[in-house]
Amino acid sequence: MIPAAQAQQLGVTQSQILTISIERLFAESEFGQRIANEIDAESAVLAAENRRIEGELEQEERDLTERRKSLDANAFRVLADAFDQKVQSHRTTQKSKYEALNQKGDIARAEFLQVIVPILEDLRREAGAAVLIEKSTVILADPTFDITAIAISRVNVALGDGARITTDPQQ
Repeated sequence: MIPAAQAQQLGVTQSQILTISIERLFAESEFGQRIANEIDAESAVLAAENRRIEGELEQEERDLTERRKSLDANAFRVLADAFDQKVQSHRTTQKSKYEALNQKGDIARAEFLQVIVPILEDLRREAGAAVLIEKSTVILADPTFDITAIAISRVNVALGDGARITTDPQQ
């Protein structure tokens, strides 16, 4: 246990109750920024892929509309149904890709929270605090009891961007 005077010198407020913004901690940490950048890059690739597919489908639809003039109703219906199935398949595939991307963010956040517990525990102990509360659930608090900035600094030192961290026991 660090004496109160020494803890104050390290920038940790002495209090029984501390607050922290986990959202800000994640977003402003190198780990969270790496995840956000990866998701942004993957989203951009997915958006470009969607635009390409939409363009191809629009062209195919125009071609099908043009061919309608020279086809009997039954032949056109077969082609139109096949086209509709193709469109639905693409929508389902792209939706799955977006869901996987969202899940990647959720998994990274859960991994982050799991890995930072010892860092937060050290901060809690240094402050002599009994409780560390999520800031968003507090109605009123003295801002000096918010340790988010200190936690960001400590997490960055301990984890960096977290690229080498895994919580998967199989790895």
